[in-house]
Amino acid sequence: QVQLVESGGGLVQPGGSLRLSCAASGRVFSIYTMGWYRQALGEQRELVCDISSGGSTNYADSVKGRFTISRDNAKNTFYLQMNSLKPEDTAVYYCNVRYGLLNYWGQGTQVTVSS
Repeated sequence: QVQLVESGGGLVQPGGSLRLSCAASGRVFSIYTMGWYRQALGEQRELVCDISSGGSTNYADSVKGRFTISRDNAKNTFYLQMNSLKPEDTAVYYCNVRYGLLNYWGQGTQVTVSS
């Protein structure tokens, strides 16, 4: 069983930055794909970005050039650096790790971008 714990959410002004972390406990292998999703109020959960075991990254068009995903396999931790935040980035952010049929989610952390 894998447990994921996010941290780093909060309130930030437009144009500001936040860094989210997702720490995994249990057996998480470097072969897992790690990703960040978000769900705004009244909206469906959407993929923000992910990073493969080989380090390939994939970003939603809305965050390209502003967000960066990274992973530290030795620490079983991955990160989401969010810069130039906009009010439309406001959402609950969830971390996810997956491999084949295995799929695990964190509990979510609120990110609010507001002046």
